[in-house]
Amino acid sequence: MVPRPAGENTLKNTKQLALEKTIVKSQNYSTTFTVDQTPEEAFAAINDVRGWWSGNIEGSTNKLGDEWTYRYKDVHYSKQKITELVPGKKVVWHVLDSYLNFIEDKSEWNGTKITFEIGKKGDKTEVRFSHLGLVPEVECYDACANAWGGYVNSSLRTLITKGKGQPNRKENSVREKKTVKAKPIKKKNRKK
Repeated sequence: MVPRPAGENTLKNTKQLALEKTIVKSQNYSTTFTVDQTPEEAFAAINDVRGWWSGNIEGSTNKLGDEWTYRYKDVHYSKQKITELVPGKKVVWHVLDSYLNFIEDKSEWNGTKITFEIGKKGDKTEVRFSHLGLVPEVECYDACANAWGGYVNSSLRTLITKGKGQPNRKENSVREKKTVKAKPIKKKNRKK
């Protein structure tokens, strides 16, 4: 180990070390599902992030080393870098920067990793999603685990199985509610 100059241990380095210890000690959020499609089809769908995750996504999301951003209104921003990409087997995103407006530590996702592991399970394909660093001890856990559950288990799964995800499921359901127009009231024939 190379000694560091005095003062180099910044708050950011201390925070990153604490996060890494938490990742090792705690239970990270993860969810798993199986589909009939091939690992290659699941891999392709995972990398089509716009097809299953809502919000504005800028940048390429399917090549090793790609950096891209996700933004949903003023609620959530994150910048990811693809650090591992093994066709048909694994995708890893490293969260470089984040802003979550609904929690005290707005940068809680910084330094976390989002992984997708794909493998055969009998005649099915298993997709295991994990957000390393999204643990019960962090403030975002409940809201973020709930959101990931919907996007991964519903939208991503539907993209893999039916070729079309549901990235904006809540927004679309509100937009699709039909407006009922009132019928004009017929005037009764009144005798004068």
